[in-house]
Amino acid sequence: MFQCLSPIDGHVVYSDIHHSDKSIEGALQHARMAQKDWQLTSLDERLKKLRIATDYLYDLRDEIGLEITNQMGRPVKYSAGELAGVKERSDQMLGLAKPALADVRPEPVDGFDRKIERVPLGVVVVLAPWNYPFLTSVNAIIPALAAGNAVILKHSEQTPLVALRYKQAFEAAGLPAGVFQHLFLTHNGAAKLVADTRVDYVAFTGSVGGGQAITKATSDKFIGVGLELGGKDPAYVRADADVAQAAISLADGAFFNSGQSCCGIERIYVAHELFDEFVTGVVSEARKLVLGDPRLPETTLGPMASVSGADAVRQRIKDAIKQGAVAHLPFNKNWGSAYLAPQVLTNVTHEMDVMTEETFGPVVGIMAVDDDQQAISLMNDSNYGLTASIWTRDVAAATAIGARLETGTVFLNRCDYLDPSLAWTGVKNSGRGCTLSSIGYEQLTRPKSYHFKLS
Repeated sequence: MFQCLSPIDGHVVYSDIHHSDKSIEGALQHARMAQKDWQLTSLDERLKKLRIATDYLYDLRDEIGLEITNQMGRPVKYSAGELAGVKERSDQMLGLAKPALADVRPEPVDGFDRKIERVPLGVVVVLAPWNYPFLTSVNAIIPALAAGNAVILKHSEQTPLVALRYKQAFEAAGLPAGVFQHLFLTHNGAAKLVADTRVDYVAFTGSVGGGQAITKATSDKFIGVGLELGGKDPAYVRADADVAQAAISLADGAFFNSGQSCCGIERIYVAHELFDEFVTGVVSEARKLVLGDPRLPETTLGPMASVSGADAVRQRIKDAIKQGAVAHLPFNKNWGSAYLAPQVLTNVTHEMDVMTEETFGPVVGIMAVDDDQQAISLMNDSNYGLTASIWTRDVAAATAIGARLETGTVFLNRCDYLDPSLAWTGVKNSGRGCTLSSIGYEQLTRPKSYHFKLS
């Protein structure tokens, strides 16, 4: 038995039993059989059903938004917006499906018919986290199904209702039984699932340790594994930046969703001549946040998803202060509570974990830098490389800096955003593989060549 406990007040949101080995076996058998027919279903029909499913979720956005709030603590005024994001990403990915999955035709040769088809892999397992429970999972689920694969979803126990909502949506859209399934699994159960020879691809979003476990579990098979493992995403505010706008946007990038975002801003480097003004701006934005019950409309910062997560962030702040960091906001020492106020730290260095290890909470460290070279060096001084943002009016300078950054995405004058038309990918410990864009479809299909000599 497992329980989803709300970080709001500890009440039980949902409880269920983990699926057994027998259930895993049944799901795999059902998926293998259903996928064969789904693959033969026309692309137009597949896309039609998937659009119905995502519209179903969007139409229930307010109801589902409240469920998200109760499960992981995000303020209800923002939670429904996640379903709007699901619709946006799904619409764009489904719109890209036809060109992305179209046959590749090389230059004609007399007497021959040659082409490369995009063939679905088979059974795709998606392991999804709780922080953006729909947005992280939809990146793989919708394109995998569009490409003709069957999907088995293992969602976080912190957000189990998301799996049930997907099931309802796909049933309402008329997907054949077995094409989409979900399983509630222990870590051992998940390892058995992904290691099974009938699984053809694994899409995992989570911790570096989780990614290592998935890699080991699939090491005896020659299959693709997509890993999105988080980040320690930096921002650089150049001397010619719009400092007021940068402070507003980067504060939002650091504190939205209580900082529980893989591409949230965790460290900022600022031209020394703008440093004081910028820090004042970020602190001012942080003070505007209203920490409280996320079910109330006035709340803009809810609890973190768990007490243990909040206490881990408190410990990191405490350690940084002990090492000499300066806290610009009252330090919330309410140990044992999921509610954690935002924090801005200066006088930080890369000797502190708060500037090098993923924190995943509402705290940001800010350092002054002398020039572009120092900023680039510090931004690259990380085991992670998911996104990086540059704040400047000089596009040419941003382009030159971006070319030297070790990261999957470079932003200019924005942050903490996924454009479905662009590849979502990372380097170093941020993982491997790609979701979204036409390139995302390449991860979920394999090329199959036809070389016909005509009589």
